Amino acid sequence: MPATIKDIREATGLSLATISKYLNGGNVLPKNREKIDEAVKRLHYRPNEIARGLVTNRTKTIGVMVYNIASIFNGTMLSTIGKELRRQGYAMLICDSAGDTEMEHSNVQFLLNKKVDGIIVIPTERNGDFLQPARDAGVPIVIVDRAVDGSEEDCVTINNKEAAEEAVNTLICAGHRKIAVICSEREYTGSRRLLGYLEAMKQNGLEIPEEYVKTGSQTVSYGYQSMRELLALPEPPTAVFMANYDINFGVVMAVNESDFSCPEDISLFGFDDLLLPRIMSPKLYVMKQPMEELGLKSVELLLERIGSKEPMPPRQIVLKATMMKGDSIRTIG
Repeated sequence: MPATIKDIREATGLSLATISKYLNGGNVLPKNREKIDEAVKRLHYRPNEIARGLVTNRTKTIGVMVYNIASIFNGTMLSTIGKELRRQGYAMLICDSAGDTEMEHSNVQFLLNKKVDGIIVIPTERNGDFLQPARDAGVPIVIVDRAVDGSEEDCVTINNKEAAEEAVNTLICAGHRKIAVICSEREYTGSRRLLGYLEAMKQNGLEIPEEYVKTGSQTVSYGYQSMRELLALPEPPTAVFMANYDINFGVVMAVNESDFSCPEDISLFGFDDLLLPRIMSPKLYVMKQPMEELGLKSVELLLERIGSKEPMPPRQIVLKATMMKGDSIRTIG
């Protein structure tokens, strides 16, 4: 039978109040701390987290919701968040929304039923209504990567619009005038990066043919199909800006299957320095997101809010993407 707090009392001669105080993070006399530590080790005592949660109203569990667990971006974020939560003494409960807004609503309720102490979410869409049950329950929330409309939660994003402008301006400086974009308007990141593309083209007085703007989903399949359509145009673009990592993959697949070569026939500029830019030849130009910092900052904000006894205003953290140069852009003229 597992050891209990009463067994520690018998082993140490200390009161249940003193032992409970120490096991729940309180301060006790050094000599009593030593006695309790020795008894815990000798008796192989393990705290009953369910019972502790009923007393402290804390389960030391954080819910983490992602829009698609199969995405390399989400997998990388989960790895960083999970490591930091474990370092801070918390467990992570993962929910995959699979790009489904109804599933997203269900996942929030599931996490609330599990009595999580807080929720970190990379949302599917820009509508944040699915978070309302958590707001009503007073459960702290941090939104990562994709902001939602009308949100009053802490949020950690990057400078999406400015990063996209920098990418497109790099293509323009290389002499490109016929530049297409493949992105999504459904999510915050895609819409902001599209805005950056449009702004860079406008500031440089460049015309944007309607068929050069591909706005669908941030998926490999959409990137693939869109690139095939661009390459089949009577006047295909000389360069393409790809607004997320999955789109990068689809575009490269389409180019590899075509009679076009990169960068001789088509120049490419993508987003996210994950696996593809390191194995693709020629090396892909990308805007690199500070992945680790995004994950660490989201945990930091959430745990600060969980531990705060006073109301805190919403905090908006905007991190900066950096350009990783490659060989996928040809200079024209």
